[in-house]
Amino acid sequence: MTTRTARVATPLEMAHALVPVLKAISDDYRLAILLTLSEGSRTVVELTEHLGIAQPLVSHHLKALREVSLIAVTPEGRSNRYSICCDAVSEPIQLLSRLATSTPKI
Repeated sequence: MTTRTARVATPLEMAHALVPVLKAISDDYRLAILLTLSEGSRTVVELTEHLGIAQPLVSHHLKALREVSLIAVTPEGRSNRYSICCDAVSEPIQLLSRLATSTPKI
């Protein structure tokens, strides 16, 4: 019987995984959409009304958030309902929190 040990990602591998997510949420509108979705799932129309921005702009930013798997889409009649993907959001936050809680080794 052989035992496998889990390989730990290198700092560069973690950075490569984090950069697309950080780029996606670095936009004011995308971050506002994520914050809104953290309260519950919404349709494009609901997001448009809640945020006060045009539908094409909301759709454009939803596409960018979908591309990095931060949100999930569920068909609902003739529209889609968008929700936040907790795992996709929590993993980058956990990695970044290590920076805040780490102490330099001397």
